[in-house]
Amino acid sequence: MASPRKQSGKSRRTPARPAKRSGKPATKHGQPARPGKARLIKGRGGHKPIAEGTHLGTGVRKIAGAKAAKHDSSADVSTVSFVSLGCPKNLVDSEKMLGLLAQDGILPVSYSGEGFDGADAVVVNTCGFLEASKDESLGVIQEALREKERGNVKRVVVAGCLVQRHRAKMLEWAPGIDAMVGVFDRDKIVEAVRGVAPTRERADTGAPKYWIAANALTAAKDRGVQTVGLTVQGKDGKGVGYFEDDSARLRLTPRHYAYLRISEGCNQNCAFCTIPSIRGKMRSKSVDRIAAEARELVNDGAFELLLIGQDTTSFGDDIGAGLSAGASAASRPHDMGGLPSLLARLSDTLDELGSQGWLRLMYAYPSNFSEPIIDAFAALSTKRGAHLLPYIDMPLQHASDRVLSLMRRHVTREQQGAVIRRLRERVPDMTVRTTFISGFPGETESDHRQLLEFIEEMMFDAVGVFEYSREDGTVAGTMENDPSLAVPAEIKTRRRNEVMELQQKIAFERQRAIAARFDENNPESSGVRMNVLIDEATRTQGRKTSGVSTGGGLYMGRTRAQAPQIDSVTYVQSREKLSPGELVPCVIVASDGYDLVARPIADIERRVGLKILK
Repeated sequence: MASPRKQSGKSRRTPARPAKRSGKPATKHGQPARPGKARLIKGRGGHKPIAEGTHLGTGVRKIAGAKAAKHDSSADVSTVSFVSLGCPKNLVDSEKMLGLLAQDGILPVSYSGEGFDGADAVVVNTCGFLEASKDESLGVIQEALREKERGNVKRVVVAGCLVQRHRAKMLEWAPGIDAMVGVFDRDKIVEAVRGVAPTRERADTGAPKYWIAANALTAAKDRGVQTVGLTVQGKDGKGVGYFEDDSARLRLTPRHYAYLRISEGCNQNCAFCTIPSIRGKMRSKSVDRIAAEARELVNDGAFELLLIGQDTTSFGDDIGAGLSAGASAASRPHDMGGLPSLLARLSDTLDELGSQGWLRLMYAYPSNFSEPIIDAFAALSTKRGAHLLPYIDMPLQHASDRVLSLMRRHVTREQQGAVIRRLRERVPDMTVRTTFISGFPGETESDHRQLLEFIEEMMFDAVGVFEYSREDGTVAGTMENDPSLAVPAEIKTRRRNEVMELQQKIAFERQRAIAARFDENNPESSGVRMNVLIDEATRTQGRKTSGVSTGGGLYMGRTRAQAPQIDSVTYVQSREKLSPGELVPCVIVASDGYDLVARPIADIERRVGLKILK
């Protein structure tokens, strides 16, 4: 059985190849960061051209008769190796760029062994959120540049947050880059990979070609979007909105789950966060566009949709589609506006498609989690055939009012606790995951003790905790420069460890209590029953379980209380072969640290069933 994992995150590295580097992983504040697990683009037939009409992902098809853009024949590019770093929003960007490249006839190839498997071009979609993530991104870029120097790669293109945040320093850090693409310019990726010169003039002709719009308004105007009278200034209802297109992606996640972005950017301006300076103010998608994308993903095989954005609870406020004035008095979530109406619309969309799929809400901001949202959550997650899971990911960051104020979180400990208690009152079996920061500038031992007390009081289902990392250009970064406020590294580490040790105790006890309800002497009528969504088969066989099983295949899956990549897992020991994406009714028979161990109910019923006499 796999060893328990700590419930803190690492930077998500999602190449079209497995990552092999070691070193300090990047971590994120403001949302759980993703472990560095790579996924392969499989089944592409090596370097063979993509056939006309070949299905590549969510609606991606090679356009019949499409002509390649004009480019330097000495740099012909027909294959690409793509490395995606950072959060799920970055992953969606990567999937969209891969879809555009595939549509233009550029074949994505998997990594196998050393190098980039003979790809003509390498694209690195970078994370620039923290210093550690910057270092990881540069490590991948430099690896690609070494392959280019050896003549194994023709072009190296760098995209994403690191480019947007540090465009002026990229050549200093990584000479040899051929092109750069900012976060607002994903649609230029084909031109960047093909080697087409951008229309934008460059002062230094020796610099790499680049497409980096300064902000969303500039990018929108460049694309002919009407911006007169529009803003990106918050809740005025006049925002430019999310004008980009996330459809027709070549997905890097397993087929049975997908990330569905509902907004981009953030208006909260937390003292430690660089997101507003990189991705700008919040920009929501329209409900119709989100529903259409959900329909596409489900038709492509996705069973679970994870709703993402930097602040999902503020959905719609920027474009005049937020919570309505009469939301509290509305009888249905559909009539509340904002997030409630979106969740209701997506639930209806899954019903219309005949899907039994899951909707999982991520990155909820606590100060905006109002009573109408709680009402909607209760109504939609408890109704018959509910799609919305009783699960919330709500990064709280701290529980000391003093530190929350220093962080500019616009919320108090009591308000945070009240939201969680209210959700648990209204929604049976509510799962709450959160993240905290240890060692924020000015945090005292008293503040730290308050955080520990809060965790013990709230009994969270999952917790990630990260040591504060100083970032230039942030309020907290300036605070960290003050010796009287900066928390020494060793104290940050100790405090983080104390939080994780406490959460480990809480989590282990919870899992043991669930497992204890199973009686191996009475397997057919004992134990907690749960549906488990199978993610993948393991390479090992299941161990024998006394009174229940003689072994079998061992599979890794998740219950509705477990989000992919960041939470614990449920191991399923099955006599029959199971497939990724299969939803299997199981009984929990044991626990293994953070994780659960289950058996398919069908196996247990077969084990205790009577023989049929002939």
